[in-house]
Amino acid sequence: MKNHLLIMRFSALGDVAMTVPVVWSLAKQYPDLRITVLSRGFARTLFDGLATNVSFMEADFKHENKGIHGLNVLFRRLKAKNFTHVADLHDVLRSKYLRMRFDLSMTRVEHIDKHRRERRKLTAQSDKRILKPIPTAFSNYAQVFEKLGYPVNIDFSSIFADSDSIFSLLPEPLGRKGEGERWVGIAPFAAHMGKMLPTEKVEKIVERLCSRADTRVMVFCGGQEERKTADRWSSQWQNCTNASALVTSLKQEIAIMSQLNVMLSMDSANMHLASLAGTPVVSVWGATHPFAGFMGWNQKADDAVQRDMPCRPCSIFGNKPCLRGDYACLSDIDGETIIRNIENYL
Repeated sequence: MKNHLLIMRFSALGDVAMTVPVVWSLAKQYPDLRITVLSRGFARTLFDGLATNVSFMEADFKHENKGIHGLNVLFRRLKAKNFTHVADLHDVLRSKYLRMRFDLSMTRVEHIDKHRRERRKLTAQSDKRILKPIPTAFSNYAQVFEKLGYPVNIDFSSIFADSDSIFSLLPEPLGRKGEGERWVGIAPFAAHMGKMLPTEKVEKIVERLCSRADTRVMVFCGGQEERKTADRWSSQWQNCTNASALVTSLKQEIAIMSQLNVMLSMDSANMHLASLAGTPVVSVWGATHPFAGFMGWNQKADDAVQRDMPCRPCSIFGNKPCLRGDYACLSDIDGETIIRNIENYL
């Protein structure tokens, strides 16, 4: 009987996206290993078709798998799959409960080391003279597989196997990139204020890029208010497009990202989605810091735009209120620095 590995990661889109390079590499290097990824429904598109030995299972924590009763229902489904190994890449209450059940059933289980002590030290408001990087999420994930007996060399480049699969996904109204044309992605939004440039600063960058005759700007956004901003920019400048308004799936959005010369993104999920397409990303960091281990896969440290300040980083996830009250770590970033980094790819 083949070994069957269960991988659990339930978090936000960006965190789940960061598992993809590691899971892909694992699947390619151990073709006889069956792999099942358990996550929220939105993540299915990241793993469907990733490799022939990778499958996906959805956890519905809002309904069917809500609470202890729901977790027990989920465990019975999982138990029926006869997993031989379990990798908990999340280490939260839900995954801890499930791995405890697997432990009791004598299944081999390992879990991620989140380096919580090092995280607290990195974001402490004292003794920031020397910042030390924490191991990346990718190396943390790989370490779990190594503990299970599957050491992995991460050699991922893109979620798309060939260009034909990309072109078939591109929305028809978008068309294909013209000869000599440059496409720049702009993903200016994030879940928390501590991770977002002021909108007026982004708007000036968009205007500057749109002034280039050979450049087309693609804006990526999510919520209704964000879409209003993207629609306003696309109506204001002829060569600016609200890319997210053209797509009907996450896979389509990543396909557009694969055609970009470069993406400008905050420390957000879009940085990781563009990385899965093999696209270079100029990333902006405010309350958070690349040293926390969440830089996009294969991205250059020189493309991380940030200000050295005695108070930053103050947060691992950017969800804490600004200690100064003015988010100077973002508002004081020089837009010219960002544009120079972008133009390096144009």
